[in-house]
Amino acid sequence: MDKQYKVGVVGATGMVGQRFVTLLENHPWFKLTTLAASGRSAGKTYAEAVGSRWAMTTPMPESVKKMVVLDAAKVEEVASQVDFIFCAVDMKKDEIRDLEDRYAKAECPIVSNNSAHRFTDDVPMVIPEINADHIKIIDAQRKRLGTKRGFVAVKSNCSLQSYVPAIHPLKALGVDKVLACTYQAISGAGKTFKTWPEMVDNVIPYIGGEEEKSEQEPLKIWGKIEGDKIVKTDDISITSQCIRVPVSDGHTAAVFMSFKDGVKKPTVEEIIDIWSNYSGRAQELDLPSAPKHFLHYFTEPDRPQIKSERNLENGMAVSVGRLRPDTQYDYKFVCMSHNTLRGAAGGAVLLAELLCAEGYMD
Repeated sequence: MDKQYKVGVVGATGMVGQRFVTLLENHPWFKLTTLAASGRSAGKTYAEAVGSRWAMTTPMPESVKKMVVLDAAKVEEVASQVDFIFCAVDMKKDEIRDLEDRYAKAECPIVSNNSAHRFTDDVPMVIPEINADHIKIIDAQRKRLGTKRGFVAVKSNCSLQSYVPAIHPLKALGVDKVLACTYQAISGAGKTFKTWPEMVDNVIPYIGGEEEKSEQEPLKIWGKIEGDKIVKTDDISITSQCIRVPVSDGHTAAVFMSFKDGVKKPTVEEIIDIWSNYSGRAQELDLPSAPKHFLHYFTEPDRPQIKSERNLENGMAVSVGRLRPDTQYDYKFVCMSHNTLRGAAGGAVLLAELLCAEGYMD
């Protein structure tokens, strides 16, 4: 792509905002020109605003250290400086919806990491390898908002990225029941072991709101556009249990799945072959952040593991292993993905690349 887009990050000082900053440092299509955060940070340089809270393993890019942080609430000022923004604010949901709508109505497209708009009927919630066609609903959203360029698009919950990609290519074969137990890293809560020492040598069997997201968001992802809204699918049911574990980055899932009665169930070998050869619109367009191979299957009985697989293909691939028959479901397997790359900022950057490639940012 010849064009380079000027982009901003709203919520730039938080953990996901910091991840956006690192991902945009050398991006071939996107030039980071604007950082915004709460009024507490406005007017400070980015280095001053973040201070000792820099949570990335790589140093803060030199190009942003002296960039002055704007007030995210001053929508017109921020929007005037960019072609679109990434949103990763830490606010109440109704406040986030209001802020994102204000940016959209200011003709500034929003690619959001937040959950506030995930169930707005005409807001696409997209995993580019799975439901890239859902971005077509933006036309209806623009009509509702009265905008020409402005819109909101969102990425899904980070834990879904560990198992929904593996279920997706099998869904057409008749998968209709899924049990997913996710074991989620502390960075999903915006924490490190330094800031959350209580998580060392500990497991917390509850993450507020996470199980509802894990059970409901895939139904929208697999839904269909009907008129001016996306209607959730009703041909699959999901139950989940979400647990916080002492891992810095990377969500793992233990998944059980069954196929509809009466359908011919694929063999283990056939499923692995489907996974190994699956690709989506992101690979077809050869988007900069897209993994060459979306799903990687490991034959070793002790894989995938967090430390060896979370950074696979720059943290944008999904790793799968241990596929085998189950005594109560048809099959079970284990999968994992990097929650702040594929699951959060990286997934949002990939979505923005898709929107640019398909002409929605022009």
